[in-house]
Amino acid sequence: MSASSGRKSVRRRGRRGGRMRTVAEVSAGGLVVDLLDGSAAVIGRLDRKGQLLWSLPKGHLEQGETPEQAAVREVGEETGIAGRVLGSLGTIDYWFVAENRRVHKTVHHYLMEAVGGELSDEDIEVTEVAWVSLADLDSLLAYADERRLVRRAAEVLTTISDAVEQEKPESA
Repeated sequence: MSASSGRKSVRRRGRRGGRMRTVAEVSAGGLVVDLLDGSAAVIGRLDRKGQLLWSLPKGHLEQGETPEQAAVREVGEETGIAGRVLGSLGTIDYWFVAENRRVHKTVHHYLMEAVGGELSDEDIEVTEVAWVSLADLDSLLAYADERRLVRRAAEVLTTISDAVEQEKPESA
């Protein structure tokens, strides 16, 4: 205890008593939307307690990949759906501890249009895959940051839809 403060000094240490190593990880993924019916492909994974948590598909960048390329690949691998990037939804970053390391994770998210494929949960990291209406995602997604990105995507899609409607010629 420090004599001046009366508080115990705490240092973060790993299991072996040394300082934990800090690493940076970068991932990418996104919200892939069927523009015809307004649904999005989401994935469910089991947490440590066996609870199914719904989230947006995402994963690590492979060597030489851009975040955009990784997002398209990961969405395809985890959902079976081929996507085309419409734009960026933003970046989420957070910290966690795993395997005796402090991890600073940055995840780039993109809004994508579904352009092919069929829903599939063949990825071993994914327990379930589903098409869910954009309106229902706010109550389904497990993570607040992802819910915020989905609200942003809904605003972008509304803006795009309004612009398309304004460009249509009036009927005679």
